[in-house]
Amino acid sequence: MWVTLSLESRFESIEIAERALVDLLVGNGVGDDEQYWILTALREAIANAIRHGHREQAEESVRVDLRVNADQLSITVLDHGDGFDPSVIPDPRDAENILKPCGRGIFYMRRFMDDVAFRREPGGGTMVSMSRRLTARPIKE
Repeated sequence: MWVTLSLESRFESIEIAERALVDLLVGNGVGDDEQYWILTALREAIANAIRHGHREQAEESVRVDLRVNADQLSITVLDHGDGFDPSVIPDPRDAENILKPCGRGIFYMRRFMDDVAFRREPGGGTMVSMSRRLTARPIKE
C-alpha cells in the first residue's frame, strides 16, 4: 500500500501525514510502540522541510510518499528549499549542544529508522528517504 501527499508548508499539515501513515501502519498490524518511533521520524522530516527547507513559507508544498508492505516501510519527504549538508549538522549529544532546544530531528530520524538518506534534487530542494523493517507480527486466526 502507498500514499502520496502534497501538503501545505504549515506545521498543521504534519497531522495529515501522521493520520495517513497511522492508517497504513494499523492496516499492516504495526503495534503502538513501533508506530510511535516511526511517527516521530516522519514528524521530524516534515518539520525540517517546513522550517529549514521552506523557511515556513506556507505557499510552498511538501511532498510525502508513504509505502508500507508486509515487512517494510519507506517514507520520502521532498521540499523545494536551498538544501543543506547533513555531514555538518552538530551532534545533539555533544556537551555544547545538549541543552539546546533544537537540532535533534536528523538524530531522531537516524535513530528510529533503519536507513536515512538525504539527496539534493537537480531542480532544487532536498529529498529525505527513510526506511524501516517492520517487526514481525503473529498472524491472527
